[in-house]
Amino acid sequence: MDFQKTVDHVARTPLSQILIFAVVLTIFRVASFQFIKNTPTHKRDGSWKFFSGASELFDALIYAAVFIFMVIRPFFFQTFQIPTGSMVPTNLVGDFIGLNKAIYRYSEPKRGDIVVFRPPLQACKGYPDQVEDDGVTVKVDFVKRLIGLPGDKVEIHQGQVYINDKPLYEPYKQYTKTEDQKTFQIMTPAEKDAERKPNWKLVNYKGELIPLNYTETDANMIGRGYSVAEKYLITQESEWPIARALPAEKIPAGYFLFMGDNRNGSFDGRGWGLVPRESIVGRAEFVWLPLPRLGKMHHVDNGEKPQPGAEIPEFLR
Repeated sequence: MDFQKTVDHVARTPLSQILIFAVVLTIFRVASFQFIKNTPTHKRDGSWKFFSGASELFDALIYAAVFIFMVIRPFFFQTFQIPTGSMVPTNLVGDFIGLNKAIYRYSEPKRGDIVVFRPPLQACKGYPDQVEDDGVTVKVDFVKRLIGLPGDKVEIHQGQVYINDKPLYEPYKQYTKTEDQKTFQIMTPAEKDAERKPNWKLVNYKGELIPLNYTETDANMIGRGYSVAEKYLITQESEWPIARALPAEKIPAGYFLFMGDNRNGSFDGRGWGLVPRESIVGRAEFVWLPLPRLGKMHHVDNGEKPQPGAEIPEFLR
């Protein structure tokens, strides 16, 4: 695990440190250039070989640093470590994934994609390590699955997702149990059936588009079997039936809805809302560490039509 942390630390080295590194090596290269160039052949002893070899090595490191950290990482590829169990079983806590940062420069995100993005501030309230000292700038990335596209009307009834009134096929979705938030077990069918599954929809509440989690007795409350960002809590009981009666709204242009595959273990768009297009960083392509989990990520082009074996309520079968 120490090796994995070291690799991740190096991969996430700030650009400022890379520039300092390159400047220091360049200074050495410039300072040793005349000595290397002007030393006669018959005097090229151990010290000359050391400076010459170091100069060539540093030259290679400078080019590598510039190419990898100033070209590849910002525009094409980056690593990302899974910090939580929200994507179990697709991703486990501690997995290192390869992130394709170029794909959404020439194509639009698709439903079923596993996406890395910068979450909205309300998703990080209560987690000071995820926000800069200014209190408004988020400094972490999240990874979730893309469920709702611009123009979609998304609703959840007893755990079943509906896109424009049609049940969504989700073979990746699971319900889990855990004691330490690091290792997770898939619930048995009986446990899953007993798990409370609140309803969800996007509503226009008092002039603001908000995510609404609700049961037959409440709406956007703490401790009701769902998680809601503080910004969207509805604390007045008299407002609950009013909110529940509101019609589901479509996702506006330029915004997306993300959820974790571990549906009862993910704080996601159901609790903190939508993500704008400009906050999307890229698509997760594969797991590269730990080595036993090496492999391509499971993206699902599920569309809106139910497929054989889909989790569809009995009354729709």
